[in-house]
Amino acid sequence: MTTRTTAPAGAPCWADLWTSDVEGSRRFYGELLGWEAAEPNPDFGGYFMFMRDGVPVAGGMGDMPDNPAQDLWKVYLATDGIAATVEAASAAGAEVVGPAMPVADLGFQAVLTDPTGAGVGAWQAAAFPGFTTLDEPGAPSWFELFTADFAAATDFYRSVFRWEVRSVSDTDQFRYSVLQPEGSAELAGIMDASAFVAPGASSWSVYWETADVDVAVATVRSLGGQVTSEPTDTPYGRMAAVADPWGATFKLRTGPTG
Repeated sequence: MTTRTTAPAGAPCWADLWTSDVEGSRRFYGELLGWEAAEPNPDFGGYFMFMRDGVPVAGGMGDMPDNPAQDLWKVYLATDGIAATVEAASAAGAEVVGPAMPVADLGFQAVLTDPTGAGVGAWQAAAFPGFTTLDEPGAPSWFELFTADFAAATDFYRSVFRWEVRSVSDTDQFRYSVLQPEGSAELAGIMDASAFVAPGASSWSVYWETADVDVAVATVRSLGGQVTSEPTDTPYGRMAAVADPWGATFKLRTGPTG
């Protein structure tokens, strides 16, 4: 288990779901991951929190006026200066989908599309730090960018979010780097997915830890979701890729033991 009070600059610090079925999603993720869903807050357009052991673990939002939900999970990266981050992102070729704005006294957010087509949020914490527990069942355990342009993505996150990147593998068959500040654990990954991701269609994924991936996958199916990649053993645990009944994709992971 990893606990923290604040996220390091550049690290994934929050994830939220934009869903076309709020009530259905509240039930689905509750049964799958053991979350409780707080009531939607009308002061924030109906935004609500998924709670794990009484602590926020993810957010949720339904359709917005004139903007129907796209059924997706969005990952937010921490910044200590959101105005500078948005300016740097724009200069580096990102599209600013949602400009920097305050969220009450909680912090400041912005929404970007990076130069390779992946949607990503930026969060400057004030009263709300994002999630504070990782690597426990029902909590996030990894974050990963599948990109159609590995070099461009790496350059972008280095320059905009000040990533310190370490290469894990650099071959045409498997090219992968991780965000790993000096003296820190690995915080996120970038995978060269150009062999199977179309240009402009890069995407971020969040992995939710589960006590037993196979049981969780069976639960996804029983609740009407889809399994896009069956459980597979890897050096980093047993993993699967799934989608909720409305098409929002995410990953499930049971980390290695021992």
